[in-house]
Amino acid sequence: MDTRNVIAAISLSAAVIILYSLYFAPPPITKENLAEKNKTEQSTDAPSLDQKENITEISREEALGQSKRIQFENQSIVGSISLKGAAIDDLTFKEYNIALESDEKVKLLSPRNSKDGYLIESGFITTDKNIDIPNSNSVWTVSGNSRLTDQSPVKLSWTNDQGITFEKEIALDDKFLFTIKQRVVNSTNNEYDFYSYGQIIRKQIPDISNFYILHEGLLATLDDELIEKDYDDIQEEKFSRTSQKGWLGISDKFWITSLIPPKGKEFKTTFDYKDKFRANFVGTEPLALKENSTIEDEMQIIVAAKRVEVIDGYAESLNIDKFDLAIDWGFLYFITKPLFYGIDYFFKLLGNYGLAIIAITICIRLAFFPLANFSFRSMAKMKALQPEMVRLKDLHKEDKMKLQQEMMALYKKEKVNPMSGCLPILVQIPVFFALYKVLFVTIEMRQMPFYGWIQDLSERDPTSLFNLFGLLPYDVPSFLMIGAWPIAMGVSMFIQQKLNPAPTDPMQAKIFMFFPLFLTIILAPFPAGLVIYWTVNNILTMAQQVFIMKRTTIKTTTT
Repeated sequence: MDTRNVIAAISLSAAVIILYSLYFAPPPITKENLAEKNKTEQSTDAPSLDQKENITEISREEALGQSKRIQFENQSIVGSISLKGAAIDDLTFKEYNIALESDEKVKLLSPRNSKDGYLIESGFITTDKNIDIPNSNSVWTVSGNSRLTDQSPVKLSWTNDQGITFEKEIALDDKFLFTIKQRVVNSTNNEYDFYSYGQIIRKQIPDISNFYILHEGLLATLDDELIEKDYDDIQEEKFSRTSQKGWLGISDKFWITSLIPPKGKEFKTTFDYKDKFRANFVGTEPLALKENSTIEDEMQIIVAAKRVEVIDGYAESLNIDKFDLAIDWGFLYFITKPLFYGIDYFFKLLGNYGLAIIAITICIRLAFFPLANFSFRSMAKMKALQPEMVRLKDLHKEDKMKLQQEMMALYKKEKVNPMSGCLPILVQIPVFFALYKVLFVTIEMRQMPFYGWIQDLSERDPTSLFNLFGLLPYDVPSFLMIGAWPIAMGVSMFIQQKLNPAPTDPMQAKIFMFFPLFLTIILAPFPAGLVIYWTVNNILTMAQQVFIMKRTTIKTTTT
């Protein structure tokens, strides 16, 4: 197996990815095709989070002005908590712009009556319908500090007409973590049962990649099992499970909104759709509120940019089971995540992710050096045997069996295994796709520049051969966006192909001549960082191959 096989394998794989995304990926989901089905039975004894609401949709700015708010800010996020419903429904990431050419920051959470309503609620519920509990229309009161920072928590309270007070103490760290301590204070002589809950509500499906290699939607790890539910899955069927440990949330490509239930207590997780998407948990064991007493619970909320050090840091410091899976590393997790750490190490050393990709490419080549040497020696011998193989083919062109026997005898005599190149190639293909995954899913690569015209390594090369790489004053269609780096990759692959044994079949040889061009077109839409990796990898491969070929000689005996 030689480089022709690499080209064929990568071409086929890349074509499958692109054709799937263009023609076979499920169509974007709209309100018109939403289904309201619920095939999961739920216990009639369980408290319900359902609430009748009459919402008039208004702009985000108008919605923010409709209720009094507690402002919060730290070094990573800024936003506010609505006193009506005590919901976290306004959050902006301070460090991330919506686009490379824009200064507008990414706004993730929005009030429930805005078009893109996306919010988080928490509190206590009960099965006793005679008790008033706070809902989305309840107005809470602030006591003490009225601004939430990483240095100062805030306290909210709401009291019903029956002498029961609900309290929240909300704390914020310096990144993305909200810690909510909740209490119920009973000043009566009656006893009640309450269940703690947390809930994420999202009205609309956001703009998603709609690409099968990335999960965007509802997500959880429950009792060591990863649960991934797409938006359309939940529109068709409700999901519900009782667990002893875990977390749940809604995941975007680069952002995560998550709930971490109280530790050491069983809880029921539900994903459902009823005019809006909901991801929530409810404790399964009631907290008994005795007369003239207090109950309390604590939960965490993480609304984060999915930076690896942040996600892994919270997983470790808060002991959140498998929270690192909030980043979709894929089934090649054991390759993808170490590969990211290698790139990140070189980024911190060199200060540029493009240089880091080149450095990791060199490391990969060094790791595969012995295998590649073995493969190249075999290919060099195969190339040296080409004249003899052509002679045998002409000599035995009428006797296929005899030709095969003579070929096998030649391989045995010269100690050549035509399949010896397979192993290093098979090892490199998973690395190629693991790097693609890293570039696709990690926010660290988002909007990171290389030198020259590459301003975002996670996006395609923005130049095109068809306007002379920007020299001509017109734009070209996306399918003609074949940039300088993909062309450099194609040229390097063409030269590399010339170093390998040519097929003995003339028709096959002509077909393989077009593979570098085909692969250039196929990989042009891929992230520039991936194309840089493959180009540098080709150059290093050629250098190693030329060195091996010059040291490999074979003397064949004609008969």
